[in-house]
Amino acid sequence: MQEEKEFIQELLNPKTQNLAFEKLLKEFQKPLYNHVRTIVLNHDDADDVLQNTFVKVFRNLDKFKGESKLFSWIYRIATNEALTFLNQKAKMNGVNSETLQNKVIDNLKADIYFDGNEIQIKLQKAIALLPEKQQLVFKMKYFEELKYEQISEILGTSVGALKASYHYAVKKIEAFITTN
Repeated sequence: MQEEKEFIQELLNPKTQNLAFEKLLKEFQKPLYNHVRTIVLNHDDADDVLQNTFVKVFRNLDKFKGESKLFSWIYRIATNEALTFLNQKAKMNGVNSETLQNKVIDNLKADIYFDGNEIQIKLQKAIALLPEKQQLVFKMKYFEELKYEQISEILGTSVGALKASYHYAVKKIEAFITTN
């Protein structure tokens, strides 16, 4: 993909870097916010994680080897930043990540940026019960409508394993929703 290679060169060149980074922000800010928001759930937390993500991307551009697409590399950074953020927040509050997630879900109704209803909250509670990897796969597939190939690049997992994770996640969510 010649266009992406040229864009990466613009990002690395001090003369074109600022303009290229603005273009990168414009292209990735909204989808990355949505991605991070599905993981951390809270708007303000998503903004913080997004800011950290872009700082990390900017600082590490010279380390990007082009072994994956730029999109996948940036999403991997955002995913890791979001998970690290949740773990640190849970640790600061002296709780485990599942307890923290449930607390955040309970606070969603008060979040002016959350436009879901009771069903959405029930879905979030069901998702919170899944193992971390299944949560990520489900959210990326269901909410962001990413293709398995994209998720595979981002998470470094085979497509077959992702399909299995998604299948198990859906079954567990269906069971939770029908019994609660």
